[in-house]
Amino acid sequence: MKMKKQAVNGDMSSRGNSKVISIFIKTAPLLLVLTFSACALNKQDPSQAMQAAQFAIDNADQNRLSGYALPELSQARDKLTAARAAEHKKNMKLAKYLADESKISAELASAKTAYIKADQINKDMIKSIDVLKQEMQRNKGELK
Repeated sequence: MKMKKQAVNGDMSSRGNSKVISIFIKTAPLLLVLTFSACALNKQDPSQAMQAAQFAIDNADQNRLSGYALPELSQARDKLTAARAAEHKKNMKLAKYLADESKISAELASAKTAYIKADQINKDMIKSIDVLKQEMQRNKGELK
């Protein structure tokens, strides 16, 4: 009787192992594809980030106010230059990081430019309103 139990238990464990092996064999190709896909997606390619940074710098340059030297714009240019140097040295992770920073600096320069323009427009409107109020006060005095 003991032999039968051992034989049955041994048979069941070998069946369990064969099921695990069978599942592994069926899923191995899928696991390999997923692994290689993840590696391909994780690859640091800074070229798109550098293009985006250059676009942001060009945009900030076009919107720049004459007479205003924004340090963020020069920082953006410096970081893009450093990103290109890192790419040349095959340090793709650093190149992408610097390109992203460059883009952010250029966008900050654009935002500051927009703020300065809006602030100037606001000040001009306040002056115009004050002039209109003065004219209205003068006209009230002439009507009496």
